[in-house]
Amino acid sequence: MASRNPTNPNHASSSQPANSRETNPQPRILLRKPKYNRFTQQELPGCRPFLTPQWIITIFMLVGVIFIPIGVGALLASRSVVEIVHRYETECIPEIHRINKLAYIQNDSISKDCSKVLKVQKHMKAPIYIYYQLDHFYQNHRRYVKSRSNEQLLYGLRDNSTKSSCGPETNSNGVPIVPCGLIAWSLFNDTYKFSLFEDIELHVNKTNIAWKSDREHKFGKKVYPFNFQNGSLIGGAKLDPSVPLSDQEDLIVWMRISALPTFRKLYGRIEVDLEADDYITVEIQNNYNTYSFGGKKSLVLSTTSWLGGKNDTLGKAYVVTGILCILLAVVFFLSHIIMPSRFDPKNISGHKYDTVDQ
Repeated sequence: MASRNPTNPNHASSSQPANSRETNPQPRILLRKPKYNRFTQQELPGCRPFLTPQWIITIFMLVGVIFIPIGVGALLASRSVVEIVHRYETECIPEIHRINKLAYIQNDSISKDCSKVLKVQKHMKAPIYIYYQLDHFYQNHRRYVKSRSNEQLLYGLRDNSTKSSCGPETNSNGVPIVPCGLIAWSLFNDTYKFSLFEDIELHVNKTNIAWKSDREHKFGKKVYPFNFQNGSLIGGAKLDPSVPLSDQEDLIVWMRISALPTFRKLYGRIEVDLEADDYITVEIQNNYNTYSFGGKKSLVLSTTSWLGGKNDTLGKAYVVTGILCILLAVVFFLSHIIMPSRFDPKNISGHKYDTVDQ
């Protein structure tokens, strides 16, 4: 009997597949094919409209007919608003001090009282909103915007991030400042008192002049001013340390940054009607320093309409857009009459392309 030869190639080849199947099993193929869906495979029926000249002319004409009445209504609403704007940063400086306005505003020994008489041109229905307007004041400056601590305004001295965010108004005499930062430090501090015919005082309501969301969610009800405006350089108004920040509405209004260098901020409301030809006496405390940067200050009394304050921009934009759309519709109509288009969308679906045999 012939013995097995372990070196026999036939023997080795017969045993090799069995060992390879045991030691090296075939890898399992994983399919990543997603589940079939007409939406994911973009097989849903679609509609591709073809804008014929008739459609284009109709759309432009319709937009114009809709936009012009809206613009006229917005303009009428804006023109119904009655405004009194009085600029006073120069008038409220005595003539002998107008040569050096900066020295005047920085001298605390000189009285800053100023009295002006304003005439009501038209009937003003209550509530009459009082604004102060500043020009050339860039509240959107990057360093100015960053100089605040939202966490400190909400949580007070429990917050530890003021060192990095409130500079340079972080500490005064080594003691933390609440509220810190340049925005709070530069709080507007001119004041106004109003009287009718010099003998009837007009009460100014300063409640609810700030946004409700700001009062309830951005300024703490248990956070009080601390060490504020106690340094050698005073920036603006001082705050009552016994009133929490959530009730300091002048501060809350000021802390909402304006995007433009000319802005108005709400000061209060007069809640009685003013008749035409009434004379209002305004006692102004001209304290705020706008002279160091060439700024301007104005007092604004304004009513409102269903669209808000006086602003013709929205109405003019609607009217101009409507007129342009109607003009374009007329131009397209004339061009379609003079040079009609040969395009026929009905032949698109049944169009056959010629093919060339290779």
